[in-house]
Amino acid sequence: MPTLADIVTELETRYDPRWAESWDAVGLVCGDPSAEVRRILFAVDPVAAVADEALGWGADLIVTHHPLYLRGTTSVAATTFKGRLIHTLIKNDIALFTAHTNADVADPGVSDALARAVGLTGPLVPLMPAADDPGRGLGRIGSLPAPVPLAEFAREAARGLPATAGGLRVAGDPGRPVQRIAVSGGSGDSLLGVARAAGVDVFLTADLRHHPASEFMEADGPALIDAAHWATEWPWLADAAHHLASASAARGITVETRVSETVTDAWKTTAKCEDFT
Repeated sequence: MPTLADIVTELETRYDPRWAESWDAVGLVCGDPSAEVRRILFAVDPVAAVADEALGWGADLIVTHHPLYLRGTTSVAATTFKGRLIHTLIKNDIALFTAHTNADVADPGVSDALARAVGLTGPLVPLMPAADDPGRGLGRIGSLPAPVPLAEFAREAARGLPATAGGLRVAGDPGRPVQRIAVSGGSGDSLLGVARAAGVDVFLTADLRHHPASEFMEADGPALIDAAHWATEWPWLADAAHHLASASAARGITVETRVSETVTDAWKTTAKCEDFT
């Protein structure tokens, strides 16, 4: 039976913590490195619903993309949802590990999985390569097998991503032919200028704000597709789980992995103006 330390070593080999941004908080959040690990649940967010899923399945470890304590804390008292979560995990011997911006820039990483989920084929290259390794970096650029109208690509992207209340928002001429696509999992409006310079037809990401997106489109930038933050990062979970199980098996270690299907997107429904007329 592998220990938590064995699993952490394997994860950090794939998602080196040195690749994380200086402001980030990655790695082991709670758990005894000497504890045995049999079942590992992969999820985007460390929230109560995911902890409940882990507890019900009998998981020994949760691997999440988003950190629990990004800005640090002076207390884990059960007076906040984060403190209650830590209490639940420790009481039930469930460890928590985070791979965040180090997974974003890994090769392959979060954006590789997103690119494949929305239909990009062939080679993928970083939208913003890492200075020390051109194979790593933020975002990915790839191509569709053939040009299609923007509206058709958006429909296929929506089918490839998990469903959320907000769906996909599209900026650009629906009939515009598109083929060369840039994607970035999570919040991507800091990469708008990079996407324009790359000469892609579409940039698909999440959390696009009104003013940057409006100015981008007025300056004849590529078409934009704005998806739910959670949805753009969820495809990575299966890749990470598969890699960990395969790498462990190659070392003679058997672990059981599971991808959480709990939708932890904050937005639960939408309402149109006509709903109130």
